[in-house]
Amino acid sequence: MTKHASPAQLPVHELRAGMAGLGMIFDETYRPFFEQAAAQGIFDPAFGVCRARLAAVASRTGTRAESYRRTAPPATATFESHVGAHSGGLMAESSVDFVCVATPDDRHFDIARAALAAGKHVLVEKPSVLSLPELDALERTAREKRVLAKVVYHKLLDPDHKKLRTLVVDNQLRHVNHGYCSLLEPKQISGDQFAEWIHGRNPGTYVAVHYIKLIDFTFGGRLKSIAATGQRGLVGPADGATWDSNQLRLVYEYADGREAAFDIHTSWVTPDNFPGYVEQEVQFRFDNGVWNCHSRKRGVECTIEGLTPTKLKTTMNNHYNGRFVEPWGERSQRGYGIEVLEHFVREVATVEFGGPPSERDARLAAARSLAYNDLSAERQTVAAVQALEAILAKRAAGTPDCVVHVNRHPAGGLVLLAPGKAEPEVLYGGEV
Repeated sequence: MTKHASPAQLPVHELRAGMAGLGMIFDETYRPFFEQAAAQGIFDPAFGVCRARLAAVASRTGTRAESYRRTAPPATATFESHVGAHSGGLMAESSVDFVCVATPDDRHFDIARAALAAGKHVLVEKPSVLSLPELDALERTAREKRVLAKVVYHKLLDPDHKKLRTLVVDNQLRHVNHGYCSLLEPKQISGDQFAEWIHGRNPGTYVAVHYIKLIDFTFGGRLKSIAATGQRGLVGPADGATWDSNQLRLVYEYADGREAAFDIHTSWVTPDNFPGYVEQEVQFRFDNGVWNCHSRKRGVECTIEGLTPTKLKTTMNNHYNGRFVEPWGERSQRGYGIEVLEHFVREVATVEFGGPPSERDARLAAARSLAYNDLSAERQTVAAVQALEAILAKRAAGTPDCVVHVNRHPAGGLVLLAPGKAEPEVLYGGEV
């Protein structure tokens, strides 16, 4: 009979976390994760018990940090608060073991680079960065400092998306032919929660990237081209650079030479009284089947007078993040949006505590091989994001219908071609 260590004999470790950005994403996912990980710890046979404690935060004004401190559990409320335009760099140099970055996406790079340069493991919200040169810099620094650089794609952990990939991996769904994805968010996203940040931005970069990664990770293949368009006039001027909605098309080629096109539609101007928090659907057609998934139609409808559909949505996604009273009376907050954070901390704890120091590099290499979240597996996703931003910038400047080619033009790995212009614009000279 195998003998197991008693709880008193298990090694107990601590990882100190730094958090950049204390907005909606922090409140919905990072906050409940840190509170639970500090109180209960994370167990794994590889390392024993690890408690992840929120040790430092960084924000522009510090207002949300102090508001959270007043309500946080004692084990979480003792964090240092760094404030100001350079707070992310200051936090990265403090006594933390890893840094989470949940700022607006155009601020990811500087904070992540500072944290990696300080020798901290990094977890950054999607999209990790907005260009391939930025991705190169983060990857290079992570390798030099021998730390993990990871990105959050929580939709890969959605039970429906995991089932889709399982059917593909098991060759039950064979050879994707084409796909359609849509994600529509309410006006409160662009008009309230992110109102300071959305100027000159677009919802495609913000949320289409979830589906770019889903397609890239689930089906593999080689990205060949990117095209895009969009609409303006509601959250910004009709002739400006702020976009209400976007339509993105990706073309992939597979090992047998066949191609598949994927259309991804995104918006952040859906009426606030729409019955769901987010309207999400995907459809993929295969040689031998069709996969349909709709986030609002997979479970619950609820009506409460005076609350639905504005304060509380008629259709709710209890898989992503939900507050529950468990059958045994405990209140909890869980879902795949929180689960993905725990997996990252497990990876860090395994690297640091999962065996003798002499084998750390082997454990680090194993964690880096995880294509679902490592920056080394981000190249085609970031290429699509960079291309989308470039195409929309050209459209706003009066040049529509541009197409970006990937690893197909002699001028470079990411090349923008504009109608009526013979000379290409090189967005990235190296191979994607």
